[in-house]
Amino acid sequence: MVRPEDVKRYIQDGLDCTHVEVAGDGQHFEAIIVSAAFAGKSKVAQHQIVYKALGDRMREEIHALSMQTLTPEQWAER
Repeated sequence: MVRPEDVKRYIQDGLDCTHVEVAGDGQHFEAIIVSAAFAGKSKVAQHQIVYKALGDRMREEIHALSMQTLTPEQWAER
């Protein structure tokens, strides 16, 4: 079973992030991801960046991923 820590590591390995939080039950996960790579991109494009970082794991290991994507500036404003 995939653990939240695994998903966090997968994201960090594939994307330069300043902050990542992941919670979940082994199939369904929620993540907060902060990366400068999201600057100037739509939410759809930001999510595609994360899906690309996860690669085939989205089909094989992770059943569902709900995510909040933020730039470092947006994260600092929270």
